[in-house]
Amino acid sequence: MASHPHHGIGAVRPEGWVYARAPMIIYWEVTTACGLACQHCRATAMPDPGPGELSTAQALSVLDSIAGFGSPLPHIVFTGGDPLRRGDLDVLIAEAGARGIGVSLAPAVTPLLTRARLAEVRDAGVQAISLSLDGSDAMHHDGVRGVSGTFDATVQALEDAAALGIPVQVNTLVAAQTVDDLPAVYELLRQHTLNRWSLFFLISVGRGTQLEELSAGAAERVMHWLQKLNIDSPFQVKTVEAMQHRRVAVQEMRREGLTEEQIEASPIGRGFGIRDGNGIVFIAHDGVVQPSGFMPLPLGTVPADNIVEIYRHHPNLVALRDVTQYKGRCGRCTYALWCGGSRARALAWTGDPLESDPLCPYVPREEDRTDAMSVASGA
Repeated sequence: MASHPHHGIGAVRPEGWVYARAPMIIYWEVTTACGLACQHCRATAMPDPGPGELSTAQALSVLDSIAGFGSPLPHIVFTGGDPLRRGDLDVLIAEAGARGIGVSLAPAVTPLLTRARLAEVRDAGVQAISLSLDGSDAMHHDGVRGVSGTFDATVQALEDAAALGIPVQVNTLVAAQTVDDLPAVYELLRQHTLNRWSLFFLISVGRGTQLEELSAGAAERVMHWLQKLNIDSPFQVKTVEAMQHRRVAVQEMRREGLTEEQIEASPIGRGFGIRDGNGIVFIAHDGVVQPSGFMPLPLGTVPADNIVEIYRHHPNLVALRDVTQYKGRCGRCTYALWCGGSRARALAWTGDPLESDPLCPYVPREEDRTDAMSVASGA
C-alpha cells in the first residue's frame, strides 16, 4: 500500500493516531456471495447474495460517511463472501479513492480471480490484496476450503499478484486441525513474494464452530515459535484474534534489554492496542456495524446511522476501548493496554466481551496492573 501507512492489509500505527477518533481499518463485507464452502467461514457465505445487501447508492452513501472521519482517514478492506461477486466492485474502489480513502481487497480464490481481473482491480485503485492459504498442499488446504483445486489456484494467484506488483498478505487459519501443518506452510511461503503472513486464530462463530480452537497452552507454544520466525523471516509475521503474541514479543524484547521506548517503536509495538472495536470496525453486507467480523455485536446500521457517530460514541465501543473495564485476568494484566486480549473470543466463550480471553494462559500478579498502567501511559 504505497500511499497508506500499512503493510499488507494489517495496520501499522502512524504517529499520533488516536483509535477513539477513527479506526485504522474498516473491514467491509460487501457481499456474502461466494463460490467456496470454507469450514471456518465467519460469514457463513453462500452461492448467492444474502438478503438486504446494500445497493450501490447506499454503499456510496456509506463512503461519504467514512470520509467524515477526517484526516487521517481509515483504510477500507473490501471482503466477503467474495467481493469479486459484487458487480459494482470497481465502482466502489474508484469512488473510495476519489474520497481519499485507501482500499485493499480480500478476494476468494475461485475462477473469478484471474491475472486479468487482478490487473483490473489494481488499476481501479486497490493497493493490496489478501489471499488465504490454510495448508501446505492440496490435501490440507482444499480440505478446509471445501473445493478441490483451490490450493493450486491460490499459489497461482500469489504468483500473479507478484508479477503485477500488488502487495500481498497471506492469511492462514490456526486451529487444532491446521496447527501441525503451519511450519510447512511457512516454508512454502518463503518461496514466494508477500509482505505479511497473518495467522488467524479460530473464533467459534459462523461455520467456525465446526472446527476446534487451540488450547491455551498450544496457542502459547505457537506464539513463541512465531516470535522466533520474526527474527529472520523475509516477511512480517502477525496474528489475528491472538493479541497475546504482543505479550510474548514484549517479554522476549525485555529479556534482550530493550527499553519501553524501543519496544513501542518496534514493528510489534506499532500495532499495540489494535483489537476489536479499537482501531478496527466491521460493516456487514446489510450495513450492520460490528466491532469486528468475528464479533456479532450489532452497533447500528449504515447508511441510516452515521458510522463516525457509531464508532466514536457507541457505549459498547467506548467500553471495549477502556481496558479498566476488563474483567478477570485481562482486567489486571500488565499488558492490558498493549494487548487487551481477543474481545471476540471473550464474547464467544463467556457472552461478555469484557471478560478474559480464554486462549491466553498468562496469570498476572495482583500488583502488576497499577505498574502496567503507569508504564503504558507514560506516567
